[in-house]
Amino acid sequence: MSESVEMYFPGLEGVIAGETAISSVEQDGLSYRGYEVADLAAHASFEEVAWLLLHGELPVPHERESFQQALTAHATLSPLVAEVVRRIPLHVEMMDVLRTAVSLAAHDDASQGQGRARLLAQATRVIGLIPALIGARLRAAQGLEPLAPDPGLSHAAQILYLALGQPPTPLHERVLNLTLILYAEHEFNASTFAARVCASTLSDLYSAVVAAIATLKGPLHGGANEAASRLIQQFRSAEEARRGIRDMLARKERIMGFGHRVYKHGDHRARIVESCLPELAAERGEPWRLEVYQAIKETMWEEKRLHPNLDFPCGLAYFLLGLPVEIYTPLFVAARASGWCAHIIEQLENNRLIRPRSRYIGPPARQYVAAAQPGGPVRTAG
Repeated sequence: MSESVEMYFPGLEGVIAGETAISSVEQDGLSYRGYEVADLAAHASFEEVAWLLLHGELPVPHERESFQQALTAHATLSPLVAEVVRRIPLHVEMMDVLRTAVSLAAHDDASQGQGRARLLAQATRVIGLIPALIGARLRAAQGLEPLAPDPGLSHAAQILYLALGQPPTPLHERVLNLTLILYAEHEFNASTFAARVCASTLSDLYSAVVAAIATLKGPLHGGANEAASRLIQQFRSAEEARRGIRDMLARKERIMGFGHRVYKHGDHRARIVESCLPELAAERGEPWRLEVYQAIKETMWEEKRLHPNLDFPCGLAYFLLGLPVEIYTPLFVAARASGWCAHIIEQLENNRLIRPRSRYIGPPARQYVAAAQPGGPVRTAG
């Protein structure tokens, strides 16, 4: 009888680790529940997309309205959470603050119902809560109290209002709404898979979201939009950018915001955001930043044959929106929380503990010999 061949895929690349009805990631496209993301980005609000991910269908008007009202209601922090956010030392990164605050918020959860209804209520709370945490932390750094949410604002506008203290322009609201939709969901990425692994143990939704936040904090998953923004800001001209990128590549430095595990022919989400950049740059009076952006993009293709992923244009878009760089990855959290929660619910509704195997590469079998006996382990000090 022939022995089975043991297959190993580093990083689980190419491995089908489960089934999902939430999103489909293909070489040339991404869809949420069957809707092309480009179509959603062009026409939908983030609230509609978040509802779609959680419920499986786009909301009818009264569902959209009640969902937006619920998100706004959850954007008011409890006194305990607000106090802890304020007291965390200011040198602590925003992602660490979110990790702690979401975990803390689980203790005063008042979601009603059981089963799926309770999970949906908790998911709605988490999505509404995260913008409030981002805004409260930014204001705490300035010695200010958190703002109360404005019931008349969309979710994208609410985020900008809570963070910056004033309602955004229609352009800024539109661009942030667009990026939230594009960041909302992406199949079994690292943070989503971490959330599903946690949920598969029958842990709670908040714990699974905290696991996802902790995973997104890693610079190989989240944070590339921050790095992209800092990179673009280093250069003042296209020629300077070309020289700088070539020098960095010669030093074997990693250029964040390029390449993708799945999209080998380019990230179509990046192209969607790129279409907004000229208007943002013109509004800011800095059209030359587009020349820098394009020079970096072209040089990376010429030298490494790598296309930009979503994080590269988002880094510039968030800079042109006037957002502080420390909230770029937290904005990723604000968007992706909708996808995380959809996956957590899907995992729990057809659950099987996620428990892969490993390939052992350690020493061969050996016997224990006490140190005091002949043949026992001997190591020289030093």
